[in-house]
Amino acid sequence: MKKLVVLSGAGISAESGIKTFRDADGLWEGHDIMEVASPIGFAKNPELVLDFYNKRRAQLLEVQPNQAHSILAELQNEFDIHIITQNVDDLHERAGSNNVIHLHGELLKARSVYNEQIILDWKTDLFLGDVDKFGNQLRPHIVWFGEEVPEMDKALEIVEQADILIVIGTSLQVYPAAGLINYVNQNIPVYYIDPKPATIYDLPNPLEVIPLSATEGMKILKDLLVR
Repeated sequence: MKKLVVLSGAGISAESGIKTFRDADGLWEGHDIMEVASPIGFAKNPELVLDFYNKRRAQLLEVQPNQAHSILAELQNEFDIHIITQNVDDLHERAGSNNVIHLHGELLKARSVYNEQIILDWKTDLFLGDVDKFGNQLRPHIVWFGEEVPEMDKALEIVEQADILIVIGTSLQVYPAAGLINYVNQNIPVYYIDPKPATIYDLPNPLEVIPLSATEGMKILKDLLVR
């Protein structure tokens, strides 16, 4: 069974109604990104940061996976699929995908500020005073700007083993995640689905760009791959 690796970004979740929160001017819900997505921001105003992610978490619990998520799950019958996502939602899992790596953390989890190995499932609001079993404050299990991406080594290993690579719903602007595409074997095909695809320079692989939404692109690609 061929190994199909998927790199997914915000575009696949947008079709489910997940707001990107980033405005055209770069602000997140009116906040500078460093106020709500950095260790410095959390230290300065933890209530603001917790409230920001509480709103995101509440929205996530109101939406459902879309057809693009479902098609990827269905393709598990044909391929050994591994999904590496920049998204912090659980829509891939809810659609039925089994092998999902979250590069930037998971919104429905919280972790200790003292020990990042203490990770708890968390589906309600998170407040100051919510603590781990040792009494340490909990924070969103999100990789903030300036923090290491703990799953990156595992993601690199998976990309290097790919027989087919799909890049879907990402502008390829956020690093180090965007650099994963450069670790794929030069001989394997790469499919890039995005309604406004970025220009990919110097990629030696066979590349097919499908300038459509995640759902429409995956419908076409499923027929191509299965055929």
